[in-house]
Amino acid sequence: MLRRTFLALTTAATLSTPVFADGHSMDIVDTAVKADGFETLVAAVQAAGLVDTLKGEGPFTVFAPTDEAFAALPEGTLDDLLKPENKDQLTAILTYHVVPGKVMSGDLENNMMAATAQGGDLTIMTEDGVTVNGANVVTADIEASNGVIHVIDAVILPE
Repeated sequence: MLRRTFLALTTAATLSTPVFADGHSMDIVDTAVKADGFETLVAAVQAAGLVDTLKGEGPFTVFAPTDEAFAALPEGTLDDLLKPENKDQLTAILTYHVVPGKVMSGDLENNMMAATAQGGDLTIMTEDGVTVNGANVVTADIEASNGVIHVIDAVILPE
């Protein structure tokens, strides 16, 4: 009886676990939530109403600023951006960090232009390390079920 219960539970658990072709079961948002150093980014994504979008099918490439990157913004900037009346501006900034498609570090070329979900373009440089509009990529190729995250050390602002 105990053996049969164990087998039934094991089979149910195996069949109910999501399976992804690339072996990654967490989406971009869940990956950021689980990782250290992205509390501000996650709060901003929530305030902008972008959680469902970034949990969507994708694929997306996200250049994710760290908490330290947000802290380096001029004093009061983040607090202002998180106010409901500034949701459109916050959304524009956050979507400027998102490129449709999955762009791995091996796909990058020096002086490459990448169109963002916001509508602007990012300039990617690969000489002396990888930069995105001047922000350094400090960790690359964090794969998620619906794309990839590259960690950057600054918040990049659209023109």
